[in-house]
This record gives sequence, structure tokens and C-alpha cells, in this order.
Amino acid sequence: MQKQKRVETGVPGLDDILKGGLPAGQLYLLEGDPGTGKTTIAMQYLLRGVAQGDKVLYVTLSEPEAELRESAESHEWDLTTVPIVEFVPEEGSLSSEQQYTVFHPSEVELSSTITRLTDAIDKAMPDRLVIDSLSELRMLSGDAMRYRRQILALKQFLSGRKTTAILLDDRTAVDHDLQLQSIAHGVIRLEKLPRSFGVTRRRVEIVKLRGSTFREGLHDYNILTQGVVVYPRLIAAEHGKTFEGDEIKSGLEELDQLFGGGIPRGSSTLVIGPSGAGKSSIAMQYAFAAAKRGDRAIVYAFDEVLRTAQARAEGLGMDIGTELERGTLSMSQIDPAELSPGEFIWQIRSDVEERDTRVVVIDSLNGFMNSMPGESDLILHLHELLAYLNQKGVVTLLIMTQHGLVGSMQAQVDVSYLADTVVLIRYFEAEGRIRQSLSVLKKRVGDHERTLRELIFKPGRIIVGSALTEFRGVLTGVPEFVGDKARIAPEEPASAE
Repeated sequence: MQKQKRVETGVPGLDDILKGGLPAGQLYLLEGDPGTGKTTIAMQYLLRGVAQGDKVLYVTLSEPEAELRESAESHEWDLTTVPIVEFVPEEGSLSSEQQYTVFHPSEVELSSTITRLTDAIDKAMPDRLVIDSLSELRMLSGDAMRYRRQILALKQFLSGRKTTAILLDDRTAVDHDLQLQSIAHGVIRLEKLPRSFGVTRRRVEIVKLRGSTFREGLHDYNILTQGVVVYPRLIAAEHGKTFEGDEIKSGLEELDQLFGGGIPRGSSTLVIGPSGAGKSSIAMQYAFAAAKRGDRAIVYAFDEVLRTAQARAEGLGMDIGTELERGTLSMSQIDPAELSPGEFIWQIRSDVEERDTRVVVIDSLNGFMNSMPGESDLILHLHELLAYLNQKGVVTLLIMTQHGLVGSMQAQVDVSYLADTVVLIRYFEAEGRIRQSLSVLKKRVGDHERTLRELIFKPGRIIVGSALTEFRGVLTGVPEFVGDKARIAPEEPASAE
């Protein structure tokens, strides 16, 4: 069986969703509200055709050619190689002499427009065609039946010319959408999701694609200077990989003992606790140790300014400046108000696949959650992301801040079941001082210590003390001392997050 020819769209990520592009020689509908990027995608589609030596044609029924070229210039594109046929009504049509009194405009203008349209296509014989937009044809048709017949006739006209055509529709007539979708060979839908704060979230969906497989679901996209960029939804099952099943070390012997020797590659670790307890410092210790070994690590910081995070780490004896210069360590500031979850996950995927990153720190899930429209989306995104990173042999450290400082504390959403290992940090009071305890509550692969150790931060180092065997109730934040006071660290630690 001959493989179906595909036409690349020229939109990064969209061809991945389409499994290589649009089947050639068919009619497609690109629909979306104003401002979703339909015209931008159409331009990218035609420019890609020009680059591949195809004959292209852009037919505009609503937007003047000058405005189209200005829009292209804003993306730093040169449309001189793209023929544009403009069917926009001229200024003279506003005069009273040009108004129809006996015939309805649809009876005169529709026939004229269709004739000019088919003549322009016959003259250009394009391999790629864009018609912008169908709302004009819809209004000229006057009723739904006549509109449908015109689109069917246009489809039949193009079918014998081996033209791959994209029709743009702004969805101004919702009642007619299903009729139009039934005619088109494929339907691509663009949508905007306004948020109460931050940038608008944009998503694309392949509604249908006859006779072809495609990546289903909603995919985030963005409109940048270089055009529309789509971030395909991550499917972990497509990214299997074999890797050595060793463990990574933190550089602190006592901490590694608590983990039963270290954190297995291809696993995720959730570090939870109250604000300021030292979660970020523990995660940074693993990232720094990996970077020193030559394993590239990256820290995605949602909550903390990078300058502050670097100063805190260096104050604990981590020379991360050297590793940043070497390129074995990277730190990225993430603003959830300016980033969609799909784009963020695409950044992680690109970093892992293109730079061979071995350790990923997400600080924190609370910030990540703020970029989600709902908690259910967070769980689904995290499930696929962690499964993908695990299959790539990456060690992932997730930080989550719980509400409260002592006593009973809760998180916004429970993600502990997704992680392979769960580390809990708690405040407790002893000898009139605030201290921290560190424990591993869960580890799916291998054994681990079931003890609580004191976590101490001093200038130039992190200390993981011996097991707190003389206390009970430390996890509740209300400990009771039942042993020898000499077992308590005598010096007051300097707290660090």
C-alpha cells in the first residue's frame, strides 16, 4: 500500500500532532475566534510551501493585502514570494450608486465572488491554497443551504486540481459549524482561555482528520515573533529508554544513609514541608552534587528569585557559580502567569533530550499549580511528566510547601502517590530553639531508614544529624523529649530554605 503524501504546515509542533503533516490534496478547515492566530498559521503554511518549491496562493476576502503584509513584517517574514489575491470591496461600493435596489446583494456579489475565486485558482494552479475567510462567503450566501452548496462545489472544484487548501473561519456563526466540519477533510480548532491574571492561554485541537491518525486532545500553543509554536501534549508511553539503574548521591553521607544509599535513577522524589524548613536547600544539594559529577542538572524556580537562590546555596558551601559556568548546572526562572503548563513541560522535555539533563528540580509545585486551570489538570500533567522523566532515567525532585508551620499541615493537592520517594521536613522545638527534622516516609525501590534525623544548616554546610530516638511526636510538630539531653545538638542552627 502506497504511503499517503503529507504536506508540512511549517508550524513547529503542529506537524508532530498531525503525524507528519496534512494529507495532500484535501480541503481543511482552520477555525477559531479572532486573535487565535489563524492568519499567522496560514502564512507559515504558505511560506513553508515556498521553501519547498510549491506554488502557493493566498486569497483574502476580508483583510486588505497591505494589512496582511504588515502583519507578516511584525513576524519578520517576507511575503514577496507569496501571491495574494484581494477580494475586499472597494471604497466606491460605499456610494449610493453602487447599492443594489432590485436584487439582493447575495444574488449578485456571491456569483461574482465565486467566479473571480475560481478564475484566480485556475490561473495560479497552486499546490497550497489559503482562503481567508469563510465568514464573507457565509454572509454573501444568505442562508445555510446555499452556503453549504457553495462550499461543496468549491471542494469538488479543488479536488481535481490536487490542491491542499486551508479555509479560515472565525466561528461567527456557531449554528453552521457542524455543517462545515462535515464537508472538510480535516478540522483544526484554535481557542483562547482568558485567565484572571497573566497571559491568555491558547490551545489547539485536531477535531478530525479523515483516514489518518493524529495526536488527540488539547495542546498548548503560543504566538511569538517567529510565528505560532505548538507544544504537543506529552505522552510518556512514546518515550521509552533503557538506562543504568544505579543511585545518585547527595554528597552528604548521612543523607544518603537516610535514603538507603541514594536516590535511584529514573525515579521522582517529593520533598514536602512548611515554608523555610530547608526543602529547596536539600534539592539543591542533589543538583549540585550531580553537576560536580558531570551529570547535568537544572533547577526550575517558580517561587524564588535566582539571585537569592544562588546566594543561599553558596552560603551553605555549594560553589554553584563554577558549575553554572561549566554548564553542568542550570537555573531557570519560571513565571506561571506568563507560561502555559504545556510550554513548561515542553521546556523540560527539550532540556532532557537536547542537553542530556540527568537531574530536574521543580521548585515548587505550588507555583506550577498556579499555571493550571484546575487541580485535575495538575495531576494529569504531572503523571505524564514524571512517567516520561522516569523512563528517560532522570532523577526528579519536586518541592511542595504545606500550609502552616507547626502542628497539622495540609497541601493544596495530594500528589504524594505520584512520587516514588517522599521526604518530609518538619519544625520542632527543643531546648527553647526551633529545629528541623528530616525523614523518608516512602521509597518504592529499595530500602530506606525509618528514622527521623535532625537537619541543621550552618554557614558553609548542611548537617544531617543522628536519629532523634529521644523524641516522640516530632512529625506532629509537638515533640516530647523522653531521653538524654546530651543527644541534642548544642548549637543553634542557622535556618535556610
